[in-house]
Formats: sequence, structure tokens, C-alpha cells
Amino acid sequence: MSSRYMNTSIESKNSILLSTLSEVFGDKMNLARIKFFGLFICALCKVQTVCFEKLAASFDTDVGVNSSLRRIQRFMSDYLLDTNLIARLVFALLPHKPPYRLAMDRTNWKFGSTNINILVLAIVYQGVAFPILIKMMPKFGNSSTSERIELMQRYFDLFGTESIDCLLADREFVGDLWLGFLNFNHVRYHIRMRENFWVVIPGNRHRVKASWLFNSLKINQYVFLSGIVYVNGQLCYLSASKVKNKQGVPELQIIVSFNKPDEAQSVYKERWQIETAFKALKSSGFNIEDTHLTDIDRINKLFALLLVAFVWAYKAGIFLNTICPIKVKNHGRKAQSLFKYGLTFLSNVLFNNDLDKFRVCCKFLSCT
Repeated sequence: MSSRYMNTSIESKNSILLSTLSEVFGDKMNLARIKFFGLFICALCKVQTVCFEKLAASFDTDVGVNSSLRRIQRFMSDYLLDTNLIARLVFALLPHKPPYRLAMDRTNWKFGSTNINILVLAIVYQGVAFPILIKMMPKFGNSSTSERIELMQRYFDLFGTESIDCLLADREFVGDLWLGFLNFNHVRYHIRMRENFWVVIPGNRHRVKASWLFNSLKINQYVFLSGIVYVNGQLCYLSASKVKNKQGVPELQIIVSFNKPDEAQSVYKERWQIETAFKALKSSGFNIEDTHLTDIDRINKLFALLLVAFVWAYKAGIFLNTICPIKVKNHGRKAQSLFKYGLTFLSNVLFNNDLDKFRVCCKFLSCT
């Protein structure tokens, strides 16, 4: 008797999620794959790891763990997942509307002797960033100009340049062809540059180090240059502030901008939100570094599934926060992030088979 009721509960939950995801994917993914997709993201939210054995044990099906494990392995090895479809889904699920502030950065880790290196383009929003597109890089170290351009061009093709407010990036992302590409496409940006970069003053053609233009700044002071300069042969605006780094040593934070340099320093601060996203995908969320995958295509598929689970948890956190706001500690910071709030809630709902709450959770995956 109990087995029959359990199977009914499982089937009801799967049916609820299948109905929601079928509306999302339509005829772009067959029902078997949609059902797997739902099982996988539910298991991710339950066990909060990408370890395939633990995920398989958490699949809400009547089949054995070994069968579920083989199903995961076949999906990762054989299925040609349209990651643009996933990007469009994440874009449609975002809790705010364009134009968006984008952040570009890399995340990496090592499995054995293999370096996993991923270039990520994300949309920043209220303390977090939603990764929208990724580029797997079969190497260790910085991204190349061609890799950055490929990722941005893919965003243009999917969502249009009009959906971009500005692009934020750290010191890795400065180069003549790269800035030229952004300038040509009229993408507003605020990108940090190294202090020892040389710039050229257009009027007198003087070539000076960027730091020399701001050497009179004191701690916590900020200034922007009203005139335009050449950086790597591209016309840009410069601004700077003097801050203390993590070691407490004063350093210049110089920002190169397409325009509006007066806003550069305040807007650039939002770049750190992509670090919050990386933390959620790693140690404080889904522990992606637990994966034993080293094949680029398979990691790409895994990352795509993670992104949907990530936005699902975050939207659940937003909903919960309107009902029961997260407590603020004495130091002024929230006790937990919206993402963690939502992820914990989803995990409890999934483990307890609360169908009424699960129906509410599925609405967070609806694009309507």
C-alpha cells in the first residue's frame, strides 16, 4: 500500500514539473529529454552536488540507482544539448527586465592534472549575477580576444545589443582588438586596467603611464578625466580611485570606459557579483568542482543544467523573501543570500514531497 502511494506521489510531482517544462521547451526538446531535465535539476537542488552517483540516488523514479546513473551518463556523452535554448530560458526567467549590466570573467579549477577553465558572461542583479553564456577553454590561463568576441557575438545574436546597459570586466579583459570590437558595436563598458598601461593623449600625442595621470589621488578619492585618451589604440575615457587591496596596501583602481566615466567607479563595483555566482555554483551551492568530468562538451552540458537550477533557486529565494524576509545580522549583512534561501527551500520541498509547495516552486520556472 505504501509503495503504491509513494509511486503516485512521485508521478504527480514529475507530472507537475513535466507540464511546466513542456510549456517552456515546446517542441524543441522531446518529452523523454524534458523529463530527464526535470529529474536532474530536482536532484541538483536536493543533494547540492554534481556527483553523478548522488544525483542518480536522488532521481524520483521507480527504477534503480544504476539505471538512473546510466541515464545520466548517456545524456552527458550522447545528447546534443542546445545550450542556446538554455540561455534563452535563463534570459526569460530573469527577475528583472533589460537593459542589463553584463559581467565577464573566468572561473577555473583542477581535476587531477586537468585544468577546467571557463569564460563566463553573466547578467548582474542585486548582489548576484546570472551566468547566461559560457565558453569552455581547452587551456589554462587568460582568455584570448577571439574567445571573448565569440562569446559577446553569441550574446548579440541571441538577445541583441539593445539589451545591454554596459559590460563590466577585470584587468584581464583589456586589449586593442577587444576594445575596438566593443567600440565598433557601441557597447558601453567599464573595464579595469593595470596601472602600468600606457595611454596616449590625442592633442599632443604624449605617451604616459595611466598611473601618472592619477598619482595625486589620496585614499578613497575618485576622479575622472573629462578628455578622451587612446588606450591600446582605441579612444576611451579614464577614471580612477585609490583604494586599499585585500592586504591593506593602497592601489589605484583605474577604469577604462566607452563613455560616462563619471559613473564608472560606482557601476564597476557591481562586477563582484559574478564572484558571488561562482561561489554559488561551487562551495556554497552545487559544488561543481566535485565533478570528475574533463571532456569540454560534457562539462558544457553540465554547466547548462546548473544554470537553470541556479536561477530556479534564486527566484524561489525572491518569493520567500517577500513572505518572510531574510534576517539581517548585527554587522548589517543578511544571514544568507537569496540563492541559498531559495535552494534550501527547494531541497526541503523535494525531500518532503509537498505537492502544494512544489506546484508553487514550478511556477518559478514558467516564462509566462
